[in-house]
Amino acid sequence: MGDQMDRITTYLLRRSESTRKDNYGKAISIAALALIGIVVVLIFAFVFTKGIATFTTNKVNLWKFLTGTTWNPSVVDPKTKLPYVGALPMIAGSFLVTLLAAAVATPFAIGTAVFMTEIQPRRGARLMQPVIELLVGIPSVVYGFIGLTVVVPFLRSIFGGSGFGILAGTIVLFVMILPTITSMTVDTLRSVPRHYRESALAIGATRWQMISKVVLRAATPGILTAVVFGMARAFGEALAVQMVIGNAALMPTSLTTPASTLTSILTMGIGNTVMGSLQNNVLWSLAMILLLMSLVFNLIIRWIGRKGELK
Repeated sequence: MGDQMDRITTYLLRRSESTRKDNYGKAISIAALALIGIVVVLIFAFVFTKGIATFTTNKVNLWKFLTGTTWNPSVVDPKTKLPYVGALPMIAGSFLVTLLAAAVATPFAIGTAVFMTEIQPRRGARLMQPVIELLVGIPSVVYGFIGLTVVVPFLRSIFGGSGFGILAGTIVLFVMILPTITSMTVDTLRSVPRHYRESALAIGATRWQMISKVVLRAATPGILTAVVFGMARAFGEALAVQMVIGNAALMPTSLTTPASTLTSILTMGIGNTVMGSLQNNVLWSLAMILLLMSLVFNLIIRWIGRKGELK
């Protein structure tokens, strides 16, 4: 009798097949999460190690690097005995193109999203959703080639000059980030509870008052997240911008003169330098700035998301 009870107790206490599968799945998930974390840490460590070499090995002043307006790493200033590595023109170009593209794309994205969710939810989604998906799937080089063959000659015929510059980059990036902001805004508007709309209409609000005063205000955190996400993509875009902006490492004086961005200078120069040289280290410093800005954009998105949850 005692042996039988021991066998029953052992059988009841042993791990079931479902428990073993759960533990196996949990172990795989933890391993995948650890692998992703290690990869991210290694990327940051690698870029930062290469990026700070400009300031530790080559003794370039950080403030002069960020505020200098002359970029020519292969030439040394005879007075200071330091190379011309002022990154301000590229930083200014990146921010100008990003902010202008986001400013132009946001109204179009919100208007399209409102049409798809509030005005014509069935027909609008059926017509616009394939267009948005098509625009998202177009490669960057195609956008850049269209900008090079259509946008640049068009601007040249209107404003004169070469046609390359901040304005051409803004137009190309506007088209590129528009579907991203639109699709995220559509999801945000659809997530607004239906009783918000019904309550607004029940107290006598018109359809436009309901959309502008209730739906859009409730969706503001999500819309801001979409805009910042689009800006993050625009800030890191390389090939399309490089093809239309002119790639002149000069401070932007107007929207129609050639300029440059961090990504355009990186893609042009990284393959033409020797690893460990000053010319290579300063490019890694530009890459470090790009990585830091990506981190800032992600922190802003998380902050906006938390503010939305609190409300």
